[in-house]
Amino acid sequence: MTTPFEPGAGRPDPGLSAITSERPRLINVAYRLLSSLADAEDVVQETYARWYALSQRQKEEVESPGAWLTKVTGRICLDLLRSARARRERYVGQWIPEPLPEPTEWVTGRRDDGTADPADRITLDESVSMAFLVVLESMTPAERVAFILHDIFRYPFAEVAEIVGRTPESCRKLASSARRRIHAFQSPATPNTRKAEIVREFKQAWEAKDIVALVALLDPDATSIADGGGLVGALLHPIEGGAQIARAWVDILGQASGLTFLERTVNGQPGLVAQQDGITITVYAFDVAGDRIKRIWAVRNPEKLRPWTTS
Repeated sequence: MTTPFEPGAGRPDPGLSAITSERPRLINVAYRLLSSLADAEDVVQETYARWYALSQRQKEEVESPGAWLTKVTGRICLDLLRSARARRERYVGQWIPEPLPEPTEWVTGRRDDGTADPADRITLDESVSMAFLVVLESMTPAERVAFILHDIFRYPFAEVAEIVGRTPESCRKLASSARRRIHAFQSPATPNTRKAEIVREFKQAWEAKDIVALVALLDPDATSIADGGGLVGALLHPIEGGAQIARAWVDILGQASGLTFLERTVNGQPGLVAQQDGITITVYAFDVAGDRIKRIWAVRNPEKLRPWTTS
């Protein structure tokens, strides 16, 4: 977690470029902790505001500005996670993490001119897959912070403890508990090429309104969840069972018109995007185990679709 800077007496101010170079890492940490790019951007902005509010002497006393920025980011995220449960109770319908497209496609919600800042891009790997983020939501705030910082970003428990406000041994136990949750939820590994084939077959069967083909692609105990946030139409409760999902999705498609479905990468995994008049209105993420789809997440809340391009 220590970030080296040029040596000198009294630990000189590392300068603007050295401080701002920490931004990509902070964005990546905050998104994994909060499952929201918009919230991650806000947290990092607040972190930098606190840094620049320090006096010159206070800055010089910071041994590692990178470590200081990470600590502040982690603490702000921890506070947000602790208050998130109350906010989620007031959320209309199901809450799903904010989906991310390929870095080459997205624009952040902060930029109306359509340009993308590379510093705001999330590194897409297994730790940001929708299935992974969903299980993170089941953790306590302290578990999530300890696990993400130690297991994903490799920070020592001694430094994690300073953020969480517990002992290193306690943080070790938190991370271990989080790991058990992850392992209990994980599906058997399926190559991305096979996942893409299954998602493509699902798309084709859905467009053809072929219920039999859809049922064959869905796990009998599959679950489908939609998130409209009360801003657009979406089912308020999950649909359980492959046959029930197939029938419901064919009905939904029958009520819609002028939709175009595109195969896209969603949080680093094969997914689908529904567009209407060139505007992305729904992003679909899939959890595939073997040759069957176990979970589908449909994000329709427009506030969560701002990172997506409209091309």
